[in-house]
Amino acid sequence: MSHATTTITPPATAAPTTTAVAGPPATRFGRDTGLVLVRELRPVVRDPFSLVFGLVQPLFFLALFGPLLVGSLGGTDVLGGDVWLWFVPAILVMTTLFGTSGTGANLQIEITSGSHERMLVTPMSRSAMLVGRALKEVVPVAAQGLVVVLVMLPFGMRPNPVGVLLTLGQLAVLGVGVGAFSYALALAVRQQEWMFWAVQQTVLFPLMLLSGMLLPLETGPAWMRAVSYADPLRYVVDAARELFAGDLASATVWRGWLAAVLTAAAGLAVGVRAMRRSVG
Repeated sequence: MSHATTTITPPATAAPTTTAVAGPPATRFGRDTGLVLVRELRPVVRDPFSLVFGLVQPLFFLALFGPLLVGSLGGTDVLGGDVWLWFVPAILVMTTLFGTSGTGANLQIEITSGSHERMLVTPMSRSAMLVGRALKEVVPVAAQGLVVVLVMLPFGMRPNPVGVLLTLGQLAVLGVGVGAFSYALALAVRQQEWMFWAVQQTVLFPLMLLSGMLLPLETGPAWMRAVSYADPLRYVVDAARELFAGDLASATVWRGWLAAVLTAAAGLAVGVRAMRRSVG
């Protein structure tokens, strides 16, 4: 898995102009967030091919890795019965993880071009800048997730429709947090692109493997199962599998929501702090 699939947003020619508007802070925050979200989505709308290209890796995993699971563990109870209901939710989490964790590269381009500094001199809320950018990454991830589910229906996968929607909602929350962490990393390393990708991949792959995303943790050593409990992705992956199977309110699902919300809260806290410090 490489960072080549990251959607790179071309640097904007000018920062959006806005004036301070009297009103409740929540209203101003929502307005500023919407402005940033629209600004960030414009390149995606103009070049939708990036959404199609982002589907290549998850579809390859389904086509090449999925049959290996079917052949090796499909006849056992390790995967809980339906292999695709076990594997496809994990692929959606993986798509979210790789799609949002590399978004800081967009910010590095804007830092180099000076677009980020022009944004900072506007009266926009720094929190709204970060949240708007992070929400932008949720839109393509949700679209790609729906396509993956639709592609798998002819192969016999029958997920719970409500569970699919709840999974996408949970992944949206997770994606906001991961995206915020990615932006904070980009602000920390500034124009050192190699450092950004080195840290991103060093952190990403252990989290992915310890979540039981690709192979069941039940078959791993005891130390790996113990360490996996510290990985928030494990709870999100387990929750997605139960939601796809139709168990919408189990303790596992609630733990997944808690892990996603805590990740989002921590990411936004770190990201907003980094955004405010970048002013100086």
